[in-house]
Amino acid sequence: MLGINKPHKITLNGKDYVLWQSQNGEIFALDNICPHMQAPLSEGWICQETNTITCPFHALEFDGNGRLYKEGKVDNTPITQPLELIVKDDCIWTYAGLEPKIPIPDLISKISEEYELLGVAGEKSIKADFLSNILVNYDYNHQNGTHKELFRIVSCKVSSFENKGYYAKVEQEAIREENTIGEIFKNPALGIMPKVMNNILEYAFPSSTVFFAKAPIGQIAQTHILYPETETQTKTFILMYAKSKNPFFKLLFKRAFLEAANTVVEQDTTAVESLYPREKAKIRLPGEEVMFYAEKLYREWQ
Repeated sequence: MLGINKPHKITLNGKDYVLWQSQNGEIFALDNICPHMQAPLSEGWICQETNTITCPFHALEFDGNGRLYKEGKVDNTPITQPLELIVKDDCIWTYAGLEPKIPIPDLISKISEEYELLGVAGEKSIKADFLSNILVNYDYNHQNGTHKELFRIVSCKVSSFENKGYYAKVEQEAIREENTIGEIFKNPALGIMPKVMNNILEYAFPSSTVFFAKAPIGQIAQTHILYPETETQTKTFILMYAKSKNPFFKLLFKRAFLEAANTVVEQDTTAVESLYPREKAKIRLPGEEVMFYAEKLYREWQ
């Protein structure tokens, strides 16, 4: 997603940063604001010879430590703040300068050992607070409504729920109606999904949810990532992994799986962005302890 020598802007906890990856794979991040006249560094470019980022306003150059580069050398003192990054496998993590409460989760590392990455889907900034988006991933009941049109789900039950602090695992049974020929033609992935789906979800609070599902051609691991951009906006994207019995089927259905993941995010986004301010619920649905567990963690996290 980051690319090579391409400035990439991210927003985290109300602050903007610029990330870039050098030719040899080094990854850097700085405050996105040039300390000269506050231009966005993400609108600039990378000088490959010096591995510096260049301000688009006055062409000032800064290295990955935030030091000014001029006349062939860097100053000793950083004048723009670097963001500490942790690169693990193919993912970039950060605590954004805050004190860590938990280690980097190993869910994606485990998946990468068995599954192949199909691609990225559903990258979106959702106009809703972080907690509301977290709860969607822990609320399996919403699939009966929010995703009914896509997956034809008529029943969804949690058969087991176990948690160990910030990590949790849910086993789920979802029953579907048959999709129409038109729906399958539009997205072939729907045609290979079984009528009874026995799925597993693994959670690493607060950022990661992995949805494991089986199909006749193999298995998928749909990894949802969340992080707060601002108090009222949340970033999300999906890393789609697959383990196929036949490489031909993987190529055949790759696009369909990614399109389905895009639709899931769009449907979740529409649902979350349309919610009124939260009040105490007057109705209790089966198995909502999974969602209450996540909210409790969030309140304690604060």
